[in-house]
Amino acid sequence: MTTYNSPALDKGLDILEFLSAQSVPQSQAEIGTGIQRKPNEIYRMLVCLEERGYINKEPISGKYQLTLRLFQLSHHHSSIDYLVKASMPYLEQLSQTINQSCHLSFFYQNKLLIICQAKSMTPISLSVEVGGVFPITQTNSGKIILANKSVSERKQILKASDDYQELSKTEKAELDKEFLELKKLKCFVQKSTLTEGVTDFAAPVYDINNEVMAVLVVSGLTSQLKNVSQEDIIKEILHTVDAINVSIGGVSSDKN
Repeated sequence: MTTYNSPALDKGLDILEFLSAQSVPQSQAEIGTGIQRKPNEIYRMLVCLEERGYINKEPISGKYQLTLRLFQLSHHHSSIDYLVKASMPYLEQLSQTINQSCHLSFFYQNKLLIICQAKSMTPISLSVEVGGVFPITQTNSGKIILANKSVSERKQILKASDDYQELSKTEKAELDKEFLELKKLKCFVQKSTLTEGVTDFAAPVYDINNEVMAVLVVSGLTSQLKNVSQEDIIKEILHTVDAINVSIGGVSSDKN
């Protein structure tokens, strides 16, 4: 529910969002139809957006198109920096609540990159190195990322993975089957594929296009996890993922 109305801002954003979805320039009348407003309602907003450099007129037709202004603004900060800043308060809160360290994994150059971590304050806990890189097919969080890629994207990534190419035909078939199951899960609970005695809880973090951009992971010593129920850990992880999704411009799962 909208608390405050801002008609002018709404019109400006509607225009930008409409033009961003079009492959060719649009006239004032076409824009009006596209955002369900009369052409004379949006004239002043078009002039304002043009003066600010967000749109311009195509020289021959005089129709409106987006400039690179939004692109330039969005790239003042890298997507990783933005995600880390948005996520850290929630990761720290999660770590304090469940007394376990947690981190975010990010798909980068066909590898899994650890971009940030919130450490547990308990005397004994697991820690991963921020900046550490792991094979995409040999981690539970990497499998989640692969599971949520399109079939063509996944094939391309796996084709470039030396670890995947070393698998037998049977192992590849089992991994493909696992991808189908993982895509259905909100939180994947599994023993670590890299470290003995460790259990991973991994949940995808979505961007504004509802695509997986990172994975939130809690890796705990299996012996210590007996002190807290899996249900409680999963509940807190999903709550944290939801908060991160909203903070980066996504929609709360409660509203889906």
